[in-house]
Amino acid sequence: MTNMIGIGPFITIPLLMSALGGPQAMLGWVVALAIVACDGMVWSELGAALPGSGGSFGYLRHGYGAETVGRLMGFLFVWQFVLSGPLEIASGYIGFAQYLGYIWKGITPRQTMLVVTLIGLANLALLYRRITSIATITITLWIGTIVTVLVVVVTGARQFDPAVAFAFPPGAFRFSLGFLLGLGAASRIGVYDYLGYYDVCYIGDEVENPGRVIPRSILLSTVLVALIYLAVNLSIIGVVPWRDFVPAASHPQSNFVVSILMERVYGPGVATIFTAMILWTAFGSVFALLLGYSRVPYAAAKDGYFFKVFARLHPSEGFPSVSLVVLGALSIVAGFVSLGMVIDALITTRILVQFIGQIGAVTVLRRRAPDMPRPYRMWLYPVPSLVALLGWVFIFATTPPAVIAFGLGALALGIVCFAAWSWKGRTWPFAARALLTPGSHG
Repeated sequence: MTNMIGIGPFITIPLLMSALGGPQAMLGWVVALAIVACDGMVWSELGAALPGSGGSFGYLRHGYGAETVGRLMGFLFVWQFVLSGPLEIASGYIGFAQYLGYIWKGITPRQTMLVVTLIGLANLALLYRRITSIATITITLWIGTIVTVLVVVVTGARQFDPAVAFAFPPGAFRFSLGFLLGLGAASRIGVYDYLGYYDVCYIGDEVENPGRVIPRSILLSTVLVALIYLAVNLSIIGVVPWRDFVPAASHPQSNFVVSILMERVYGPGVATIFTAMILWTAFGSVFALLLGYSRVPYAAAKDGYFFKVFARLHPSEGFPSVSLVVLGALSIVAGFVSLGMVIDALITTRILVQFIGQIGAVTVLRRRAPDMPRPYRMWLYPVPSLVALLGWVFIFATTPPAVIAFGLGALALGIVCFAAWSWKGRTWPFAARALLTPGSHG
């Protein structure tokens, strides 16, 4: 839940409302909940049956054959992770810079880029050492996040005005192609808000009784975060009229809408203190993300499934220095584009290999290994798989063409790199076949 919440609820509400031009955009958030709830069952079945560290990396290899197609899928997962991980971290940098704009009045786009760079470098510098206080850092982040969220929810509940919250524009629910595209945009933002519902799967070998704990963790986290987000969203739009920050692009105050809420209720002094709390939450979330994400390419490279350079450790401190620096640098660069573009690219990049790939892995394993121990079996199989698949296809198809091109281009480049890497190492599909000796059987 710590990773799921982070800076998300404080930066996405204006984008969500702008997607459909009013509070009807909450429909996209409901669509996203349906998708991740069904997809969570895919993760739960795989996580309970194959509870090793690495999550998707292990599921894709095991599902498609560790030394054949699974090798390609594992490589492509790490490849897209090297792209999508920094995009997710960059969204936190962008959110930090946006809320700093409440305190630093009149911050320019160039100054914003400078802030993103400095925060990114500070994050990298803090992590460029052996981290021994992960538990303390995580708990401190969690406390800060929950206190911040509770203050927003309590404030909004006390001042909530249904007439303000549900002031739908004319024709809000009129079905059209534009409505469908807007619903897709709102759903992508909703999925971004839920990202992390599967994080327990990345530490599966450290979970006691994974067959029971992993599915429960995914289900409970998703339900509780959905309730938290609903409360936060209603708290804001029930006090600050949505027309004050929609469309987000033409309303500068949309960059720090929660600070505006606090200012209207308590005045600028309290709002400034609260903005500092959000900055703390934002920095804590990007710290935790870069710490965790830098270990994924390292682990894959160490096992021989990704470029060897990512397996390098710092000579004295023993942390994955190359992986950390590459992901940290890419995060800073990704922070120079708009938040909406970052979210679109992040979700689109993950859909093809990770989310749709895992739905395929569940199906293949059900057919190829029907007797494999499955402590958790997906309810009503294959209905949740099909709902999740249709949802991911809908989100992908309603993405702007330039972002679709980015996602497909990244995938194609990954396949080319895999082919070159496999050719050089003489591994599948270029492995040298053993010569048949007399008397042996083909």
